[in-house]
Amino acid sequence: MAGETVLWLHAVTRGLDPRQLAGLIGVGGRPVRTVEAAGLVAVVSPVDLGEFGEEPLRRNLEDLAWLEVVARAHHDVVDAVGRAGPVVPTRLATVYRDDARIGTVLADRRADFSAVLDRVTDRTEWGVKVYAAPAPPRPAAAPAPDTTGPGAAYLRRRREQLSAEHQTQQAAVDDAQEVHAALSRCAEAVRRHPPQDRRLTGQAATMLLNGAYLVGTEHSQQFGATVAALSGRYRTIRLELTGPWPPYSFSTVEFSTVEDFGVVEHRDPPR
Repeated sequence: MAGETVLWLHAVTRGLDPRQLAGLIGVGGRPVRTVEAAGLVAVVSPVDLGEFGEEPLRRNLEDLAWLEVVARAHHDVVDAVGRAGPVVPTRLATVYRDDARIGTVLADRRADFSAVLDRVTDRTEWGVKVYAAPAPPRPAAAPAPDTTGPGAAYLRRRREQLSAEHQTQQAAVDDAQEVHAALSRCAEAVRRHPPQDRRLTGQAATMLLNGAYLVGTEHSQQFGATVAALSGRYRTIRLELTGPWPPYSFSTVEFSTVEDFGVVEHRDPPR
């Protein structure tokens, strides 16, 4: 096994001139190359079996520091391929033993890959996250005459506070939904991902929307302007725009294991 390599599959495209990838380094620290079959082009990089074989790969994917380095390297290749033409990114981690296995996948799934490539041609993905904005301080209300004792007065104030907080939260949820509807009208396709936990976002605020939008390249500036306009419209929420990205959310092609060593699919690269 020492020194033996397998192939990390970064992406699938078509019509790619390999010279466009000159100098590009893949996940394993080696130059990427292409495998062509059935009119498609797979972009791969050799990786060491001792680190990226099925069992060590499963262990390494639990190492967050290792995973971050690998995910960034994977994304850099996908991004480069996407700048050259339409791209179907593969998930972390998609590994095959050799060119023949990859060629078989391209031939068997040619229709699926072609359909996705048609869908994402001249389009990119934009991400919009919507967070609840901090509630503005409420002016202190004049205390009502207390005719029932201090305990009842406290409970009344607490109910009023909770009612106000609920109204603010509901307004933020409604506004986030309006934002999603407006952005959906500017996009070719949309995906709503589950809101991310605060531990992942690093934000104290609650995420209300984690949207992905497939936008025609010629409409990207208009989409950004729409996000900016929406950001100034609402006081209950805060918008965060990211992108453009390769179309990770709109290019899913399910893979199946090829014989004894095929595919291990895990997390998408962080965005």
